[in-house]
Amino acid sequence: MKKETNTEPDFSTKTSPTAEPALLELFKDSIMDIYWAENHLVKNLPKMISAATSGKLKSTITDHLEQTKGHVSRLEKVFSLLGQEPLAKKCDAMEGLTKEGEGIIESTEEGTATRDVGIILASQKVEHYEIATYGGLTQLAKTLGLSDIANLLYQTLTEEKAADELLTDVAENEINYKASEEA
Repeated sequence: MKKETNTEPDFSTKTSPTAEPALLELFKDSIMDIYWAENHLVKNLPKMISAATSGKLKSTITDHLEQTKGHVSRLEKVFSLLGQEPLAKKCDAMEGLTKEGEGIIESTEEGTATRDVGIILASQKVEHYEIATYGGLTQLAKTLGLSDIANLLYQTLTEEKAADELLTDVAENEINYKASEEA
């Protein structure tokens, strides 16, 4: 009888940061990118809050602004664990998403549920970008063997997913219906 052999290649999904300098540099570059993005949101979320009409939407975005400040602090811990000073690298994607949000505010009527729907759409685009970024960075940190950093990034990923769900809830249970009633 022929003995079965494992035909799968034998290699680990983990490496060490020193074994993969190019991968570690990509990781650090991406951390600088999301650090800029989170700081940019801290400056831009108040515009969304003031433009929103719904009290529930205002409070949801206000709560997320406070969380975002925590995300900035958490990223500063990541920099510390990497042994470097926090450094921001402009995130073109986040700049574009926030400009799109500003455009929605400019093109919708003040005080309407339609504007609130637009704010939710713009906010969810931001959340989905952050979810994709933090999901990828969490996995990359695990691959690089940076488990403490992976845990910090995963905490933020979980909060971003929850924020997205809250925005969906506000849209489905309040604002979308009101907007559909507007002339």
